Amino acid sequence: MRRKDREVTDISKMMEIMNSCDCCRLGLVDGKEAYIVPMNFGYDRINDQITLYFHCAAEGRKIDLLPGQSVVSFEMDTKHRLIEGKRGCDFSWLYQCIMGTGTLEIVSDANEKIDGLQKIMEHYTKKTQWEFDERVVERINVLKLSVRTWSCKEH
Repeated sequence: MRRKDREVTDISKMMEIMNSCDCCRLGLVDGKEAYIVPMNFGYDRINDQITLYFHCAAEGRKIDLLPGQSVVSFEMDTKHRLIEGKRGCDFSWLYQCIMGTGTLEIVSDANEKIDGLQKIMEHYTKKTQWEFDERVVERINVLKLSVRTWSCKEH
């Protein structure tokens, strides 16, 4: 990280920032092109291991690209605020962001799939117990991103 003065390393603060984010962008590689897709997400933290969960359709570009991805990137940000100045160069932007890498896989176990959906719903509603229509759960995919590296920054 170039700006060490903006780096957040306290795990509690990092989790607080993650909790305030409402969108996570996945970065995949499609041949020689980057493919970035915004997604709703939920997360689980066991000790220092972070796992992100996403739900999506059972088909589409990201599903087609998944087998060729050994590592994916992710990014999320929040608390955006413009700081105005008298001249253009005096303006600045306040924000908090998290970036990282990990391995992405489709969850196949039905119980883990429902657990991932629970984490997504909990992230947005703070409610922990949800019921899901089994027919819908069978039709969708739940993606699991096991975070390898991540960093956090705020300005």
